[in-house]
Amino acid sequence: MKRCSMGLIAAVLLLSSAVASDSAAEKVAVNAGNQWLALVDEGNYTASWDEAAAFFKSAVSKEQWVETMKGRRTPLGKVESRKLKSATYTTGLPGAPDGQYVVIQYDSSFQQKKSAVETVTPMRDKDGQWRVSGYFIK
Repeated sequence: MKRCSMGLIAAVLLLSSAVASDSAAEKVAVNAGNQWLALVDEGNYTASWDEAAAFFKSAVSKEQWVETMKGRRTPLGKVESRKLKSATYTTGLPGAPDGQYVVIQYDSSFQQKKSAVETVTPMRDKDGQWRVSGYFIK
């Protein structure tokens, strides 16, 4: 009985540690995502590409990113509100290499689009820093 209890306690402690670790990663990633979004909100799309994850940069050139954002984000106008909806830690995403990711969703409102969901996905880059690897607006 004691052995079973000790095993259960160890399992609970390991699970608690993993949850705390995921929660800490989510906080750091949300902060990184917010800093990156500030660049996008300012229309500084070049800097947003410069600050993005290596995976992001390998998927889209700086010129493509700037043109895409000018065509899709600029017409929405200024952000009127942005509220954190969720932040979920994961180690795998479709079409992306295995790694550490946090999928963040915001309920957002823009001058020209009153109801939108923004999804920002920071990942832990090879140097240990959290950087955005994806951004979508619905």
